[in-house]
Amino acid sequence: MTKSTQADVIIAGAGMAGATLALALHRGGLKPVLVDPVPFDAQLAPAFDGRASAIAYAAYRQWRALGLGPAFDPHAQPIEQILVTDGRTPGASTGGPTPFFLRFDSAEIADRSEGEPLGYLLENRRTRAGLAQAIQDAGIEVIAPVRVTGAAFGPRLATVTLADGRALSAPLVVGAEGRGSVIREAAGIGVIGWAYRQTGVVATVRLERPHEGVAHEYFLPGGPFAILPLTDNRASLVWTESTARADALKAARPEVFQAHLERRFGEFLGEVRVEGPVFTYPLSLQLAERFTAPRTALLGDAAHGVHPIAGQGLNLGLKGAAALAETLVDAARLGEDIGSEVVLERYAAWRRFDTVTLSAGMDAFVRLFSNDNPLVRLARGVGMAAVNRIGPARRFFMHEAGGAVGDLPRLLRGEAL
Repeated sequence: MTKSTQADVIIAGAGMAGATLALALHRGGLKPVLVDPVPFDAQLAPAFDGRASAIAYAAYRQWRALGLGPAFDPHAQPIEQILVTDGRTPGASTGGPTPFFLRFDSAEIADRSEGEPLGYLLENRRTRAGLAQAIQDAGIEVIAPVRVTGAAFGPRLATVTLADGRALSAPLVVGAEGRGSVIREAAGIGVIGWAYRQTGVVATVRLERPHEGVAHEYFLPGGPFAILPLTDNRASLVWTESTARADALKAARPEVFQAHLERRFGEFLGEVRVEGPVFTYPLSLQLAERFTAPRTALLGDAAHGVHPIAGQGLNLGLKGAAALAETLVDAARLGEDIGSEVVLERYAAWRRFDTVTLSAGMDAFVRLFSNDNPLVRLARGVGMAAVNRIGPARRFFMHEAGGAVGDLPRLLRGEAL
């Protein structure tokens, strides 16, 4: 077994949150090493991840501060408005006018968001490609493809064991390898959560009529149906169904899927045509009991996996990356041990409340809106209509969705570390 002790931080997981953290640490003068079980090039293939992510404008500032703007800007679709509507029947334009809706408009908060849109829609493969190129350009070491099989935590170093027999040691290891995190398990951190018995069906469609940067979130008894605008007048659909119905949609012939899609989508954007494969993702809530342990910090889905109903999953991971990077870089500049309990508790305290409250809020949101009880439907409709009429409440929700509420790390303010 060979050992390496040249890294300051070992990051298990080279996904979007882990790669963002690596770039931020590198910019702050620390030496990260990324370890991932998937060949880095494989993450760039269109078939690897068919999703698109809604990126809060504060999280997008972080990427720009890390020099990723030129790579991302051509592929980032600004979200100028979000329209949230409630319905019982399929079809995003059926049912006629209803007072039960919410409309968020970026122009309302332009004075405080420096003219930013509500957020950006970016295909995950584009994000991964831009991050991979930036990692390569920075000369950050990536060990892939190789699995992390275990970890041990000593008084001064954490040692990560790899499937090929190597062992890497550093003052800190970050578990960013997703919901099945080996690092989290090795650190003895438990999880709480549950499955929703729902599956997200994801597809990219081309639209006949311009989407004008409007994101639609349409609530049906089976779950939300989101139409998320992409560049080149396309849209990413996130279609929540029961697991059985989602499996049937995934296995359906293209013409059968197209028929179901047209029935669900409606005609308000003209003809829609699927481009590329259809993907399915099971939906659940999973929250780590702690975000840190001796010589260990958790990031991204290893720390929190939430329902995509409000598009906050990746944004939580990006907020965590900004907070952890700032905590570690500032500690290193003061000569502190970056893997010590006192340093890691700063990160945990910074992110704990926001993460737990948002996760609980998303869970309540799922249960409230995946429900066809007439009284519940009336209550949520009245609530939506009320918020829509109260300007300060509407603007607060927009700032919250934009990631600009609370004690923001420097990177989320667009500032360098």
